[in-house]
Amino acid sequence: MNAQVDRPIGMFDSGFGGLTVARAVIDLLPSEDLIYIGDTARYPYGPKPASEVRSYAIELATSLVRDFNAKLIVVACNTAASVALSELQSLLSVPVIGVVEPGARALVEATTNNRVAVIGTVGTISSGAYESAVANAARDVSREVSLTATACPGFVEFVERNETSGRAVTELAEKLLAPIRNADVDTLLLGCTHYPYLSEVIGRVMGSGVRLINSADATASVVRDVLAENNISRSVGSGAQSSSRHSGLHEFYSSGDVQQFAEFGRRFLGPELSVAKQWPK
Repeated sequence: MNAQVDRPIGMFDSGFGGLTVARAVIDLLPSEDLIYIGDTARYPYGPKPASEVRSYAIELATSLVRDFNAKLIVVACNTAASVALSELQSLLSVPVIGVVEPGARALVEATTNNRVAVIGTVGTISSGAYESAVANAARDVSREVSLTATACPGFVEFVERNETSGRAVTELAEKLLAPIRNADVDTLLLGCTHYPYLSEVIGRVMGSGVRLINSADATASVVRDVLAENNISRSVGSGAQSSSRHSGLHEFYSSGDVQQFAEFGRRFLGPELSVAKQWPK
């Protein structure tokens, strides 16, 4: 196997939320190595100025390429992807994938009444990234889709405290999701990688007639396709011969408390997150 194929996938998020994307990538591409950085010392990104989030994203993505020799970067954070993706794609010499476009395409494909919604952090929603991505996805399939975009401040903090059920988070969800319920949508995109951890609460508030879309699986599919297109996949092309003999290696880093990151993250990712290391190294 050539050296480029052997290199890991690099992924970063403001904290734990991107582990939903990591889980999807590990399940879909079990032979790929993965390096994940959770920037827990500086989370949450959502309320921060776009320029600040952009600087964090550049620092993390650059580190994944420079320090870990990543062959592809996944910006597993909606806020970071919404303000920094294009710059990262221009700056780095490896493919860079975000979670916004895959989620938008999945949202457009899933709706039947053409009334959809997305929820995200203040930073993500205010960026307008989803309005643009949904419009482009709808144009590609010749559909007219009405989008309701709503910021949900507080959701990330509940997830980071591991409060994913109960009266307090349910009351907040009922308040924040009221505009979406009134818009008569049939499909709702969870436009933050933390929000799938609140799927039960969000689904109960929205009702059984609204389908929830998690962009993690769609993003993992794009990762698979881009690896194949660039001939850097362990599963196809030059990597196919030995992929069956290679089980992917997964390393997880945190800029904050590594023990807390490992203990909390393992509940959501699974046994692959047996230990976390400190970033920067």
